[in-house]
Amino acid sequence: MGAYPGSEKERRISADTLKKVVQSIFERCGMSAEDAGLLTETLVVADLRGVHSHGVMRVPNYVRRLQTGVNPKGRPRVVKDTGAALVVDGGNSMGQIGSTFAMRQVIERARTTGVAVVAVGGSNHCGAMAYYTMMALPEDMIGLATTNALPTMAPWGGIDRILGINPLSVAIPAGEEIPIVYDAAFSYSARGKIEVYHQKGLQIPSTWAFDAEGRPTTDPAKALEGLLQPIGEYKGTSLALIMGILSAVLSGASYGTELGDLEKGAKAGQDGHFFMALRIAAFEDVARFKHRVDGIIRQIRHGRKAPGFDRIYSPGELEAETEIKYRKEGIPLNEDTLKGIITAAEQLGVDASLIRS
Repeated sequence: MGAYPGSEKERRISADTLKKVVQSIFERCGMSAEDAGLLTETLVVADLRGVHSHGVMRVPNYVRRLQTGVNPKGRPRVVKDTGAALVVDGGNSMGQIGSTFAMRQVIERARTTGVAVVAVGGSNHCGAMAYYTMMALPEDMIGLATTNALPTMAPWGGIDRILGINPLSVAIPAGEEIPIVYDAAFSYSARGKIEVYHQKGLQIPSTWAFDAEGRPTTDPAKALEGLLQPIGEYKGTSLALIMGILSAVLSGASYGTELGDLEKGAKAGQDGHFFMALRIAAFEDVARFKHRVDGIIRQIRHGRKAPGFDRIYSPGELEAETEIKYRKEGIPLNEDTLKGIITAAEQLGVDASLIRS
């Protein structure tokens, strides 16, 4: 997770305050209190962990989707069960609803099968994937999750926007240390993060995006019109392709350009996801496993530091520390994000005075 420049000057909103307003917005869109609360929780947790690209900045977009195609009362269900492998139809619900349902299914199944996987179709954008993989941690399980995404990249060497960044998240329990939690797309940066930089009037690093002609750019406006750069050149685009197949083709969901485009948006109910839960005790003594993971984390922390670095983090450590800080001090949110939430609230008759300056 990269820090957002200028966040130290932004307004701080407590997580509880943010939840009250945002949940009320989603309830006014027709969601039940339970579903609206879950959707809100996933967004606020992302913000607490510093992943603002998948936080409450998405409220206006989610409101539009709930009003124009996504079923606010959609119910996910298991449509195929072959033991350790499941297929879930999200029922055109918000992706967070179907994804949480699916992850709960594989966690429960893995208690007896050791490993369980589920392919999800009929879904929609599901937010930050770490929310789902972290569900496995209290169960002494390893969680894995991936999802398809609207095309924002080109295959390496091309300039056609036909490939999603299709992120991968893996969460691994530790003993005394903070669990390992990896959650990243196969692009150098998320489009949502570039939008945050655009909102702030800041330039982006030249490694984040190409313009529409495939040239590296530091202008976030040109980046949003162009392409995201993959990590590791052809390696990143190949891994994105594979995650897209796991997420979409196994469940019958839409792959790549079938899902839609950035101009028109994603087609409702066409997203796909893939989740796995792996019960550690089916393979190794849990205490011994966690002890060894602790050792791996400590080896990273105490390794020699390269010039310009004062600390080495294991995956998820910075996000966990950010969450502790933001729960205490409040979540920093820029004015464009707050304005988007307030406007959505006012349009739906929700009192937004708690977050209005």
